[in-house]
Amino acid sequence: MSKKVNLNNKTVVISRTDSIGDVILTLPMCGWIKQQYPLSNIIFLGRDYTRPVVANYASVDQFASWDEIENLPSAARSEVIKQWKPDVFIHVFPDKEIAKVVKKAKVPYRIGTSHRSYHLLTCNIRPNFTRKNADEHESQLNFHLLKPYGVDTLPSLEEVSFLLRQYSVKQNETLIQKLPPLDFSKVVVLHPKSKGSALEWHIDNFMELAKSLVRLGYYVCLTGTESEGASFRGKIPRNEQIIDLTGKMKLQEFIFFLSMVHTVVACSTGPLHIASALGKRCIGLYPNQRPMHPGRWQPVGGETVVLTDDAIYKKEKTGTHFLEIPVQDVLKHFQRN
Repeated sequence: MSKKVNLNNKTVVISRTDSIGDVILTLPMCGWIKQQYPLSNIIFLGRDYTRPVVANYASVDQFASWDEIENLPSAARSEVIKQWKPDVFIHVFPDKEIAKVVKKAKVPYRIGTSHRSYHLLTCNIRPNFTRKNADEHESQLNFHLLKPYGVDTLPSLEEVSFLLRQYSVKQNETLIQKLPPLDFSKVVVLHPKSKGSALEWHIDNFMELAKSLVRLGYYVCLTGTESEGASFRGKIPRNEQIIDLTGKMKLQEFIFFLSMVHTVVACSTGPLHIASALGKRCIGLYPNQRPMHPGRWQPVGGETVVLTDDAIYKKEKTGTHFLEIPVQDVLKHFQRN
């Protein structure tokens, strides 16, 4: 493609079928397209469980579930894509099967990184960039795929944060009625687990932090799935200001809950990215090494504090490693009420 293509009155599909945090960091692409081409129609193709996440972003016109398409007979998958009448399909998260289906659907412009061999056969626009050892943030790297449509340089993190400002959630009265009465200006969320997507902080550190925060006058809410809660529930200190909310909320309820709290403390997880997109104060716990380092994965959008562990964790792990960040290093970012 030798010249910029106008996307007004065109349908653009953004495909990101991996996890919640990755989806949040892809939404600024949608915001940029809508900003530059207000008459474009943006379809976000994702996994079903990320639907509530995408639903809160104004620039996305439609969510499409890859789970639903994937469950169809092979011959029927491309027919679903054709029904959308897409002009452009952008493979933000490369997936060989999706790439084959999109080519079969004869989408005119199919964009995917040149660093996937199967894109040679399935994509007709292949920007040359790689994520693995990149210095840029994940949200910035996504913009390489928009260079045919007017992106000359990657946006700054401030520009990405601005594009995330349209992320908002409606009030959820059902959730408010389910929650105990809380002064949300003093609620700190601790989200200890990551479903294996990140190097974690030891659960004992989270519990020590919870006790210290209560002494400073905060309410502490522990969040996660029911199975995650079951793994650490026995360690939660008995205190009326420490509340176990694991397994108690659906995702859309949880997003609204995060929009009300004071601070979220977590490792590199989806809830941390959601909270930051909502403009909340976030304390992220990260290893300081590629490709997991905060330069690549820190939350953007809200007020962010990033704490790192400089230890080197080799791939050939023989046991479980945890981030060795002192509890006091986290605690000093809270002021006494």
